[in-house]
This record gives sequence, structure tokens and C-alpha cells, in this order.
Amino acid sequence: MTDTNRPNTLVQRKVRSMVETALSDTRVVLVAGPRQAGKTTLARQFSGTERPYYTLDDAGTLSAAKSDPVGFVRGLDRAVIDEVQRAPELMLAIKESVDRSDEPGRFLLTGSANLATVPAVADSLAGRMALISLLPFAQAEIRSTPGRFLDRIFAGEVPVIADGLVLGDDLVETVVRGGYPEVVRRTQPGRRTAWLEDYVALILDRDVRDIANIDQLGRLPRLLNVLAEHAGQLVNHSGFGSALGLSSVTAQKYVAILERLFLVRTLAPWSNNRLSRLVKTPKLHFLDTGLLATLREDDVNSIRKNKTRFGPLLESFVASELLKLASWSERRLSFSHYRTKDQIEVDVVVEDRRGRVVGIEVKASSTVKAEDFKGLRQLQEAVGDRFLHGIVLHDHDRVTPFGENLHAAPLSVLWTM
Repeated sequence: MTDTNRPNTLVQRKVRSMVETALSDTRVVLVAGPRQAGKTTLARQFSGTERPYYTLDDAGTLSAAKSDPVGFVRGLDRAVIDEVQRAPELMLAIKESVDRSDEPGRFLLTGSANLATVPAVADSLAGRMALISLLPFAQAEIRSTPGRFLDRIFAGEVPVIADGLVLGDDLVETVVRGGYPEVVRRTQPGRRTAWLEDYVALILDRDVRDIANIDQLGRLPRLLNVLAEHAGQLVNHSGFGSALGLSSVTAQKYVAILERLFLVRTLAPWSNNRLSRLVKTPKLHFLDTGLLATLREDDVNSIRKNKTRFGPLLESFVASELLKLASWSERRLSFSHYRTKDQIEVDVVVEDRRGRVVGIEVKASSTVKAEDFKGLRQLQEAVGDRFLHGIVLHDHDRVTPFGENLHAAPLSVLWTM
């Protein structure tokens, strides 16, 4: 098995140019993503004598920011402020500061919680802040490949094979490793698992307290384990709650907290007035499959013995890779899933601002049959001329046409194109 996805040098983040551009024309830039995804490394590339760096993980800095946010910000012409979710009081002070001086590039912020979902924050910096997502490494970043799959498909191209195909056990290894920089650097599976277990404990013990007051903090690790076994399935808050003795409302609140911390992501159901039998329930995914595999106690050997364990991991892997590709695309793309009450489905539906649709179905097997396109064909019929392409991604080395604008393609096209 080759170990081709372990970088030996600093990985160049593809959103870097977007941060640079945003700082040139926007007063506040927020880089948001999970802890240990590389936000600090990226942000420090824009710090210096004219834009000093402050981290709210430092106890003294955090105390100063919380006790006197206006005074903390008043003395700053420009600054990088890391982990700003630890002192949300700063956001109003930053708003007042940038309203007095509208010079671009004044504040580069990073946050390990999705502050854009907090109404007070979103409202206070509306029109003043650019939001850029930074998730763990994409395969295109690890492998220094283009990562333009979505742009090229929406431009009307068909999937094409290029160097960098990953198949079989190498694909499983890629998926179970995930993309956290510290994990990618480690060669021993046991050391990767140990880091991820410590990571989860830190997030659930400390970061949850920064963004929410919850009564039963000790149940979050168990909830995360329950969610891991339901990855790739429809969200069922009643089921999640009953497994832990929580109400459906409480379970929904806790899942939302985990989503704000970029541990999980729910895909909204795709809707169309022409179709009345669509399921209206979101679908659950994990944003990093290394973390998901650790929670499920899956590794290359266990998956080799039981291939049914690989499907949910692979589907979350593809969903996460697509979200990463979209994060540096100039296209505004939305993501959903398609499922009917007859259980006909498309794993990921990607739609641009013009309403054009690309459907992605994920198969863990190397063989694809015509019936695997049933959901894509139904989606194609539903959207008509707005349907650009339907693709079944699977563990294979060839691109195979299955009809007009329908192809089976290797999973590797996500990073080789």
C-alpha cells in the first residue's frame, strides 16, 4: 500500500488567495473552521508588525478581551485575532471600530465555531465581513492537484481521468486517515487514533462551553458516538435522543452545537414543487472521515473484513471533499440530498445560483450498473434543462457513459480534475 497522501512540506491552502483578496477590499475577514484545521497557520501568514497577531487561547489575552472589549479593540489599527469565538463580546467592538474607519483589511479573525449562525454576530457585521471556510485538508491540497472538479463540471465538462488514481486499499486508507493536518503527518494508525480521541475530548470539554450553556455536557461524547453510527443516514432526533435518555428537542439542540463546531454537517433535503413524494428530512455527515472512522472503530483491516462498514465513511468523505472544493470556488454553490418516500435517492445535489444542478451518487463497489442511476435519472427528469450532469463516483479506474450527461467515474476525479 502506498503512502502518497502524507505531505512532507507545508501544504498550500487553496483558500489563501481568497483571504488575500478579501483583505484588500473588506474591513473584516473571518476564517471559520474546526480546531486544528490549519486556521492559525494560515492567519499567521498575514500577520506582522502592521497587523499583529493575538490568540484568545492565551489566558491573559482572553481576559483582556472579555473584561474590556472596547478598550482591547480601540488600540488596534489592524490585527489578526485567533479563536474569536472565545470572546464574542469583541464582535460589537470590532463593528464600532470598522464603522469609524472603513479601510479594508483591518481585522482578520479566525473562529472554531460557526459565528455566522449567531444572529447577533451576523447582523452586527453584515456588509462589513467576508466569511471564508477552512476545513481540514482536501485531497487536492495534500496531493497538490488542481481541485477544480466542481468548476469544470459546472462549466460543462465531463469527468476525465488524470494521474493520481487511488483504488482499493489505498482508497480505504485515504478515507480513514481524513484531513486533519496533525493526523495526516502521522504514519502510525495508532498514533492517529490517539490524537483524534484527545481532540474530541478537548472540543467537547472546552469549546462547547464557549458557545453554549448545556446541562448535560457529559452526554455529548455518547451522542457523537451515536451519530457516527448513523453517518450517511437521515437525521432522527427522536432516535438519537432515546438512545441517551434525551428529548427530541434536546437532541436537536445538541446536534446543532456539534454542527456549529464543524464536527458534523447536515445536508438539507432537495425540494421541487413538481415532486410530492420527496423526503423532507436532512441527512447527516461528518466533516472529517478520520474522526468518523475513529468513533466507529473502523480501520483498513476491519473494513477489508466487512466492506459494508465502508459505505457510510465513503459517502461522508465525498460530501466533505465537495464542500472543500466549493470553499475555494468562485461559484456560489448549495448542497442538499435527494430522496423519495420510495427510497430512491441521490447522495449529494449541488446547485448554483442559476438553478443548475449536478447530482453525485457514491458507490463503494468497483461495479456500477444502470440501476445505480435510477435516482439521477429521476432528478434529471425533475429539473429538465437545468440538469447539467449526473455522476456515480466509485472505486474504479475508468469513466463510463450511462446516458446523456450521465457517467460513472473514479472517486479520484474529485482531486485529479
